[in-house]
Amino acid sequence: MSAEVAPNAMVARGVLLVLVAGATLAFVWLVAPFSGAILWAVIAAILFEPLNARLLRALPHRRGVAAAATLLVIVMVVVVPAMLLASALLRQATTVYMHVRSGEIDFGRVFVETQARLPGWARDWLADIGLGDMAGLRSRLGQGVANSFQLLLGQVLSIGQGTFGFFLALGVMLYLTFFLLRDGHALAARVERAIPLTLDQRAVLVAKFVTVIRATIKGSLIIAILQGTTGGIVLWAIGVPGALLWGVAMGVFSLFPAIGTGLIWVLMTVYLLASGAIWQGSVLFLCGFFIISSVDNVVRPILVGRDARMPDYVVLIATLGGFELMGFNGFVIGPVIAAVFMAVWGIVGDTQAPSQPPAS
Repeated sequence: MSAEVAPNAMVARGVLLVLVAGATLAFVWLVAPFSGAILWAVIAAILFEPLNARLLRALPHRRGVAAAATLLVIVMVVVVPAMLLASALLRQATTVYMHVRSGEIDFGRVFVETQARLPGWARDWLADIGLGDMAGLRSRLGQGVANSFQLLLGQVLSIGQGTFGFFLALGVMLYLTFFLLRDGHALAARVERAIPLTLDQRAVLVAKFVTVIRATIKGSLIIAILQGTTGGIVLWAIGVPGALLWGVAMGVFSLFPAIGTGLIWVLMTVYLLASGAIWQGSVLFLCGFFIISSVDNVVRPILVGRDARMPDYVVLIATLGGFELMGFNGFVIGPVIAAVFMAVWGIVGDTQAPSQPPAS
């Protein structure tokens, strides 16, 4: 009798696993169009959970009211400013693009003038590497910059044309955020119980998962906002056109550890010095070196702590890979996947480590 029961149990378990895998894949396929909205709902719920918990202590047994109040704060503090920023960014990108097209901003001319001031050996070296034809290079450089801005505007306009889809995704994100804030602990407990690990391993995995997500979000997005804002204010103060646009660019490039904001402020410093704006270029260099680049070293340990920080090379590769696969959402999900990967393998390593023999 037992010999018949065992195969039947194995078959039933196999069928159950197939059903679970099939249902999971079908559900992922179904919600894939709203993957970005789901991602940002999870991020918002994790970031604002401390506020929600504080409101819940002030309003015991009223989880819905606390979640609704937290959601209102998210809308006022994050969503509305982000939409205003996107609108202003579009206007500045259009203005800078028109200046590039009209020749008011001529990167090629600055490059040619800088090349003319170089010593002879430097000009010979540029000629050896194929940069000797300054007129042709100036034309190609100017056209390349103009095409880049045109491509950027095309992407922004295409997003604007999908207004209904954008607001639909925003509505899904806010709707899901409310329920994650209200029922997040119960959902997390159900997911934790479904993980086929021991109780201790589940506790370690969940704790590390939450820790690395918060560390990634705080260590990447918040610092990017701080560096971009600081850089934008400095550029505005010295009178650089499109300061908001370049500030946002600094924030984006700060997500890449090996590249950072220096890709913007160093090149902008060179441009200002080469175009004769000596004091503006000097101020930007000093602020970039001592203030903008120092934000990461000063703020990250305060927000994240050093224990949860991943190696910079892992963050760089994960960020580039996430961006290549998932676009803007990859800036967050790439490092999160890498962090969870390291956490899981850390648990495996701890599990497989041989126990120490008892002291004699």
